[in-house]
Amino acid sequence: MSVKTQVNIASAYRLLHPMHTVLISCLGKAAKPNITTVAWAMPTSINPPLLAISLAPTRHSHTLIEESGEFIVNIPTLEILQAVYACGSLTGRSFDKFKKTNLTQMPGKKVKAPAIRECIAHLECEVDGQFTTGDHTIFVGKILEAYADMGVFTEGGYDLKKARVLYHAGGNNFALLDPKLYKS
Repeated sequence: MSVKTQVNIASAYRLLHPMHTVLISCLGKAAKPNITTVAWAMPTSINPPLLAISLAPTRHSHTLIEESGEFIVNIPTLEILQAVYACGSLTGRSFDKFKKTNLTQMPGKKVKAPAIRECIAHLECEVDGQFTTGDHTIFVGKILEAYADMGVFTEGGYDLKKARVLYHAGGNNFALLDPKLYKS
């Protein structure tokens, strides 16, 4: 029998980590794009295709998503870890994160926000609902378009030998899945 230890309620959410890390790109009324790093993202419905992201109202991207009613969920990999960290650490109010991180804007197919070329997959969304939950807002996005780099994704999921997808382990720590454990 294992011995349990008390976890502070304020950090209890970290018991759910590691969590898939994504980059949210968005564009507000001023047409200046922004990127933010998010680990709190999840599918919420297959039909219709919906996903949810959770952002603090203090985040610049929160304002831009409210203004435009759209965003893109971009799936980063280990190759751009430093950019992922920078996009979660710097504010888009003061920095052009695309320039600062050398990430490349790619036109959205169904939304005005740009996708991030260096990411391996993209889900373009329009806001379908918005809910305040404590100190965060959940934006529910209806997926309008989804696409991925050729060869890294099939209907069965990512080829983890090719796609080194990032997971946030808490704080400044990130993790990868072990492709040896992946069965194709």
